[in-house]
Amino acid sequence: MIKSLDAKLKEIRSNRSSRAFIIADAKDADMAFGIQATGSRKYLAKSGEISAQFSPEVWTREEFGYRSLPEYLEIIREIIDQKVVDIMLMSASVNEQLAIKEGLFKNSPITPAARANDTSDVWAIRNGSYVKEPSETFRSASIDYIQCGKVECAPTADPSEFPGANLGLYSITYLNDLERDRKALLAFKEFREEAERKKFRYFLEVFDPNVHSGIPADQLGAFINDNIIRTLAGVTEAGRPVFLKIVYHGPRFMEELVQYDPNLVVGVLGGSAGTTYDAFKLIHDAQKYGARVALFGRKINNAEHQLGFIEMLRLITDGVISPEEAVHAYHALLEAKKIKPRLVLEKDIQLTEQSMSYDSQGSKRTISIPARKDSPVNETIRPTPPAVQKTAEIKKTPLDSAVGATSPLWPLKADGTPDFAKMNSQHRLSYSLHRLNKKYS
Repeated sequence: MIKSLDAKLKEIRSNRSSRAFIIADAKDADMAFGIQATGSRKYLAKSGEISAQFSPEVWTREEFGYRSLPEYLEIIREIIDQKVVDIMLMSASVNEQLAIKEGLFKNSPITPAARANDTSDVWAIRNGSYVKEPSETFRSASIDYIQCGKVECAPTADPSEFPGANLGLYSITYLNDLERDRKALLAFKEFREEAERKKFRYFLEVFDPNVHSGIPADQLGAFINDNIIRTLAGVTEAGRPVFLKIVYHGPRFMEELVQYDPNLVVGVLGGSAGTTYDAFKLIHDAQKYGARVALFGRKINNAEHQLGFIEMLRLITDGVISPEEAVHAYHALLEAKKIKPRLVLEKDIQLTEQSMSYDSQGSKRTISIPARKDSPVNETIRPTPPAVQKTAEIKKTPLDSAVGATSPLWPLKADGTPDFAKMNSQHRLSYSLHRLNKKYS
């Protein structure tokens, strides 16, 4: 099966105006957060709770609070079955279970990937202080463990024959410290050469400094961009990353990097959970200014309904729905499924300033997005006259009721497919809710 990642990379490189966008779910948090990596048990897979034994004199299952690893794996299986994301990033051990032992990616358009190194600035364990120390290079997983689950894979001319993943995430953290940055680059060079020999593909994650670097916050984008270009200038095509994963430093720095080298496919990382609008606005703006990949870990894993959240990300990058409309539609989905949102809509539609560090605990400021007169929750549906264009009428659904809509309409093309170019905000919202209702009811 042709993987959607490969098809999109080919399209992006051949057509710079393409809207093709790669979405990755980062389920590799066990290499950073330990027990807490699986996230809150408030959202479980359809199969529900997996039984566990807790001594009542110690605590109850509810007091434990976090999903068990089997419950975490069930959610990943659901997302793989959904076939909306392009990449599933995992730890080597989770990759072994789902890719090697269960073979879930053999007939899937989704590409499996594994975290290939775990520098100390992601060691965000409880009561630890590692993330506060300057980042040190480290690798738990070897390429062989990722490809075949063993210390040494059998020789093969085609690495796609391996049962595991043949794509890895390698991260580097520049600190503006000569000796530490030199050591990090030497470790990267060693990994690059091993990956080339084993025909192992990788994408490069570049973190902002995790300690004080002496660089003004508003100039970190310049520091990171220059380091990326300087680093890759000495690397030929055979050793280059498939794409980049970086902090989004705003439109100017994104466009600067993308325009410098059209062959670079640039992606953004999600950072801390924040509000739903934070996630939807980030992926929209990053795409608008040149990014073609988004890797959201905590933003997806902390969502009340991960499948619906992912679906909204895809609708945004496909240009079907705006970030603001997506927040309203997502809350309508939660209401229809009787899932209590983490934040009420009025707070979840706020844009917050977030830290992209692994130990981020909160936000510094908020920007409220007021309801406009043409807001999806206020706008009256006005059918387009039949003489102008054909319309489609559907029966009222639970999701339509959640936003107060009756007999939603949206324009169609001559072949009966939705005409997104002629849709107003209510058309797009009604169509998106109808689609979600069909998939998740």
